[in-house]
Amino acid sequence: MTRPAGEGLSDQERYDQGMVVRREVLSDAHVDRAVAGTTELTADFQDFITRVAWGDIWSRPGLDRRSRSVAVLTALIALGHHEELAMHLRAALRNGLTVAEIREVILQAGLYCGVPAANTAFRIAAEVFAQD
Repeated sequence: MTRPAGEGLSDQERYDQGMVVRREVLSDAHVDRAVAGTTELTADFQDFITRVAWGDIWSRPGLDRRSRSVAVLTALIALGHHEELAMHLRAALRNGLTVAEIREVILQAGLYCGVPAANTAFRIAAEVFAQD
């Protein structure tokens, strides 16, 4: 049985581990912007996503980062989370997916999530890849 990544770690250790992974996946520039934009209203949420999403889930050994990116892209396409999709398209490239592989993920998602969802995902991907 795989032990949860954060098991036995303090909240601060999970936060620190999460910040490392978050920066590796999303980039220092993205994380620096998020941290700089933290307010009293959003501080607890920033702490939560760093500890739990990045320090626990993204740090687990059960899937490599490429596989996690495929899963995340598919979920974001299915749920229509377009702002997050753009961010995670960049992350997928950082995690080693190629543009051709991302195209296949979007095509696959189109089959199961619907043509309009894939159409929007391709538009967002074209915008993201044109910027990078």
